[in-house]
Amino acid sequence: MLSQPVFRFAPSPNGYLHLGHAYSALLNQKRARESGGRFLLRIEDIDLERARPEFEQAIYDDLEWLGVSWERPVRRQSEHIADYAAALNKLKEMELLFACDCTRASLTQFASSHENWPRDPDNSPLYSGACLTKMNSVSLLIEQNNGFALRLNMSQALKRLERQLYWREYSLGNIAADPSSWGDVILSRKSTPASYHIAVVVDDALQGVTDVVRGRDLYAATSVHRLLQHLLGLPAPNYHHHELIYDAVGAKLSKSQKSISLRALRAEGMSAQAVKKHLGF
Repeated sequence: MLSQPVFRFAPSPNGYLHLGHAYSALLNQKRARESGGRFLLRIEDIDLERARPEFEQAIYDDLEWLGVSWERPVRRQSEHIADYAAALNKLKEMELLFACDCTRASLTQFASSHENWPRDPDNSPLYSGACLTKMNSVSLLIEQNNGFALRLNMSQALKRLERQLYWREYSLGNIAADPSSWGDVILSRKSTPASYHIAVVVDDALQGVTDVVRGRDLYAATSVHRLLQHLLGLPAPNYHHHELIYDAVGAKLSKSQKSISLRALRAEGMSAQAVKKHLGF
């Protein structure tokens, strides 16, 4: 008997939702209904410095206004830090983590002083490897949470692969993962007990998510997620990286760019039905 499909929408409460979020939530709900599956809402509030209660409440209000319904209770990442610590500890035992005290400024300066220094898929300079040779105690740093970041030793992690990793992309088939393009990614730092990469794979596995439907801007990150799933012995969902929503001048909608929010559209008198029609639902 085939398992019931499980979809999820997982916003972060660090700003108000915009039309791009609405599209993703509505698409997930549609896919869940069409497949006879379940639809979950997850609050990704692991960034303890940026998450705000008022933004979390606004997520619930906006989704209810759109007519999106979800199963209760909602998983809030801040309530499950022990799950991510266990995953990090497993990687530590595999000797795949190292401590890093490099700042963003120092890494940017290093890259600027090296002509044609490689960049990751998000166009950030790849990690220089400066801390790889330091004799840092990862166990002690995890216990003390003393400001060091924990990075994945990508070269050692890749040595544990016996074959090419793939993920299943909706309508495209198998896509070859390329985690090496990200370098030694950060998996934890003081202000964020678990990075997006580690938290999302742990959450999806624990919640039994079978289909991850999210924006195209996270397409390349799936390579890291497939590697972590492999290392941690977690199942790999199917993926669909949907089109992004752009504003009138062709810029991607973004909280950081203060794109107009659903809350603001509602205040201006725009109806939920008009929003859904605009988005093709």
